[in-house]
Amino acid sequence: MSQDLLQVISESGKALKGKKPGLSADELVGMYRSMLQTRLLDERMINLQRQGRIGFYVPSTGEEAAQVGTAMAFEAQDWVYPSYRVPGLFLQRGVPIDKMVANCFGNEADLCLGRQMPVHYAFAEQHLVSISSPIGTHIIQAAGTAMAQKLKGDDGITAVMFGDGGTSSNDFHSGMNFAGVARAPCVFLCTNNQWAISVPQEKQTASETFAIKAAAYGMPGIRVDGNDVLAVYDATKKAAERARAGDGPTLLELLTYRRGPHSSSDDPTRYRGNQADSWMAKDPILRFRKYLENQDLWSEAQEAELQTELKAEINAAVKKGESAPQPSLETMFTDVFANVPPFLREQYEQLVRDEGTGHEPDPDAAFPL
Repeated sequence: MSQDLLQVISESGKALKGKKPGLSADELVGMYRSMLQTRLLDERMINLQRQGRIGFYVPSTGEEAAQVGTAMAFEAQDWVYPSYRVPGLFLQRGVPIDKMVANCFGNEADLCLGRQMPVHYAFAEQHLVSISSPIGTHIIQAAGTAMAQKLKGDDGITAVMFGDGGTSSNDFHSGMNFAGVARAPCVFLCTNNQWAISVPQEKQTASETFAIKAAAYGMPGIRVDGNDVLAVYDATKKAAERARAGDGPTLLELLTYRRGPHSSSDDPTRYRGNQADSWMAKDPILRFRKYLENQDLWSEAQEAELQTELKAEINAAVKKGESAPQPSLETMFTDVFANVPPFLREQYEQLVRDEGTGHEPDPDAAFPL
């Protein structure tokens, strides 16, 4: 079990000797588009939160390669259990950006009708399971889904994404152990951004790496440069192929850095110094752009055109999300029971008598996190 850091392109954007991505020019440019789209969406949404136009946001600046590279490696029939810091995964798998923005506004266009926290998306059509805030709970759920796929004999596999903090959860042990024993077709993706809110990696584990934890569960553990989108894709693709072939699960540690706050409610200057500055030179988007330029696949003109296109797309989604009405009060009673029981019908009728079915949000209401 190697603890070397897997890389395909250097930090300067040059292809390493003997390393080929196995992707077409269109696929490579598409990956870059998704990474830049993720960065620009994050910047816009965190600004909206600071302006008081949405209540909460979880940025992922600096982690775009870990999201897009993994998404590219899976097939449409595969199920993914995401964490709450992977918007690039959703975008790469084809989720409409206006639906993601609607979730942050919690409006009538939100598929969850405002019942979920912002950035806790759920898109069954793209096989993306609803995100859970409790850390690690989805790891054992993913292992169970993978085992169900094995028993059914279908051609899908399951992937689950979590942070370094998630490895301290009971569900990490339970999920890894279950998948290892059952040889479930599951890919475990640990995005090691080195901070679990304010807890640094050295206080999270005594292990030399997170990847070596895989040995205890009887599966391969591989460390990957999480800022190298092609290395992430290569490692994830091989892990997915291994699972699909019936050879069992794999744990990937994607080494990256959370350059921004844990969430819009967090102030990282209170618990860390200037570490983020040293990671600016390792920026995954800049690194991949240099690679594309070295391969004569990208130019300044293309960059300017794409920036304009993506910003216009995000602006349109925000305008649409901000103008959409809030879910009406009556939606609290929908999608709960196929046959509405009498007690719920009585509550609904009482609500209509007292409040009507409209909804006017309280501008002074504080967001709970």
